[in-house]
Amino acid sequence: MSPRLFSLLSVFAVSCSALAQQVTLPLPRLLTIMPMGGQAGQNVEVTITGENIEDVTELTFSTPKITAKPVAGATNKFTVSITADAPVGVYDARVISRLGVSSTRAFSVNKLPEVVRAKANNTLETALPLAVGSICNATMTKRAVDFYSFQGVKGQPVAIDCAAVGIDSRLTPVLILADGKGADLKVNRTGGMIDFTPPADGTYIIKVSDLTYQGGERHFYRLALQKGPAEPQPQTQMVSAMSWPPDGLAATAAAKETEPNNKEAQKIALPADISGAFFPAADVDTYEFAAKKGETWWVEVASERLGLNTDPFVLVQQVKDGKFTDVAELYDIAPPMKVTSNGYSYDGPPYDAGSPDVLGKFEVKEDGTYRLQVRDLFGGTRTDPHNIYRLIVRQAAPDFSLAAWAVHMTLRNGDRASLSKPMALRQGDARAFEVVVQRRDGFDGEIEISMEGLPQGVSATGLKIAKGKTYGHLILTADEKAPRGFSLAKITGKAVIGGKEVVRPVRLASMEWPVKDAKGEIPAPRLVADIPVSITDSEQAPLTISTAEDKVFEAKAGETLKIPLKLTWRNEFNGTSIKVKAYGEGFSAIKEFDIPMKAATHELALNLAELKIAPGDYTFALQSLGICKYRYNPAAVPLAEAEQKQAEAALASAAAEAKKIAATDAEAAKKAAEKQKQAEAAMTAATSKMKSISTAANPTDTVEILISQPIRVSVKPAAVTTAAK
Repeated sequence: MSPRLFSLLSVFAVSCSALAQQVTLPLPRLLTIMPMGGQAGQNVEVTITGENIEDVTELTFSTPKITAKPVAGATNKFTVSITADAPVGVYDARVISRLGVSSTRAFSVNKLPEVVRAKANNTLETALPLAVGSICNATMTKRAVDFYSFQGVKGQPVAIDCAAVGIDSRLTPVLILADGKGADLKVNRTGGMIDFTPPADGTYIIKVSDLTYQGGERHFYRLALQKGPAEPQPQTQMVSAMSWPPDGLAATAAAKETEPNNKEAQKIALPADISGAFFPAADVDTYEFAAKKGETWWVEVASERLGLNTDPFVLVQQVKDGKFTDVAELYDIAPPMKVTSNGYSYDGPPYDAGSPDVLGKFEVKEDGTYRLQVRDLFGGTRTDPHNIYRLIVRQAAPDFSLAAWAVHMTLRNGDRASLSKPMALRQGDARAFEVVVQRRDGFDGEIEISMEGLPQGVSATGLKIAKGKTYGHLILTADEKAPRGFSLAKITGKAVIGGKEVVRPVRLASMEWPVKDAKGEIPAPRLVADIPVSITDSEQAPLTISTAEDKVFEAKAGETLKIPLKLTWRNEFNGTSIKVKAYGEGFSAIKEFDIPMKAATHELALNLAELKIAPGDYTFALQSLGICKYRYNPAAVPLAEAEQKQAEAALASAAAEAKKIAATDAEAAKKAAEKQKQAEAAMTAATSKMKSISTAANPTDTVEILISQPIRVSVKPAAVTTAAK
């Protein structure tokens, strides 16, 4: 969350802790897909669950090689078709519903045959048999262990992998390999792979459980049993991966590490691009090279950003007269923004675009021989050949990479609204996104942010990332009369490096789950595959703040600029006013001010001298927070009432018919009684639905982040007086 917004939110601490309130307006969220993957070239029937996803019309994916059609006569069921040439990987699924596009959920594609566990297998006797070379989709049983069996062949290695965290699951898997009697042979509690070569033909057991024995529909997993050796199943990317790879990097390294290179260094020449592995345990890979005085070399190591639980460290030493002198120690890539200290407190956003990987430099003070050591600070006892790394040593190649996420809300009472925030806009809506930059090899220039490919009636304005700064903002705005629509958009950042214009993509990040109270669970963010944007015409934003005129407001440096604002209130709000501050370089220093509740207009006075605004063109936006009365889908209430009345009439008719023929024809009476029973069930369902819809439609206090439409200002140089001349 923006540090500036935090001060606004803290004002509401007392009221929010005292009252039960909804945090942020409801947005459509896809929660589960079962099964959560399929085999390339096959069709699979899936069932979805979600929040605020009534009236679902489509299930779409982040690749055209996966399509879906609704199952006739079924609710929230789809037949998913995967083309034979669909690459193995994890893709994003989302639905289009009344409120627009939902948050995403991972959907995996593999080449192996797949099965879905259909019944409980929580004992050795009920172990589900698996074929070597297959994947099983399942949901973890709470307070239990799931058992699987397979037939091992002496000397033929197998690889067992339980995908969970990397496919959006809340499961922290514990994987155990046992003999046919259930006695443990190998255990993995870190979510990695178990490689095993059977010492004899026979039955072997796989046990799967959660680290704390949690379970339920959000604790799903894909258990892969493959012929060894094998690669782990693909997974989603963490936010830290936004800075990898550098632009133009080859898909594979030019060289490989050559073991043993712990004590006897591997000779290399700079620049270098090397692939290696932190294997075996306590591995220290050493590379030796010649360098000349005055050279500056940048070192980058990617491992954690490849999705691995590693913490690389680089030590550079000079070799002289048989002695080693430390030149540089290179550690983590710092996050662009101060992040929350423990994942759930209110002292920063839960998005961390930093990484335990390495990006740093060393300077050569004299000609000679040098060596570079790479090690994993977590690797002292781990022997896992899958913990690989990519080492690059290069001369400066200034560049940058970008990521964005919707601004989230944090309240002092500990209730963090770390909710997945799809770009599902209401008419008249405005949404703020933080855009962070990882600067590479000394680049510190300003970056212009832009967005294109938006639905009709939706626009985007980038508030630039200033020279030397680590983040800026993007404001997404929907017209109050925008038609319902959906598109895949693109966000980019543009800068000038070495006299040339450079354009880089902006990766979008989101929360995996709608964590409403982080005291119970820590938020888990990740990168999403693309940027879906929608606009709904079924609801409008509770408040729209814009300028009274759509123009660029001009003033001279040092003057006071007055900007008339227009406010359109559509919901009732608590309190007598809203407190307002600003996003945007230069204007973020605007002192907090009040706008009276229900004011149709307001004059914003900007003291350009006090703000120290230099001549130039600027764009900024106002930000606030309010507690509005929100009604969820009130249009559904009369429809539910009509359905209830129809069910009531059908029940009355069925009851009358049953009573009429009860004593005349036994067989007919039996059928009439059954018809009445069905009508009673329909009536119960209609009544329950009516109650649920009516309750949701009741006004609910909802805390919402309020963003204005962008405000454009042009500051001209101050007039030169005669005395000044």
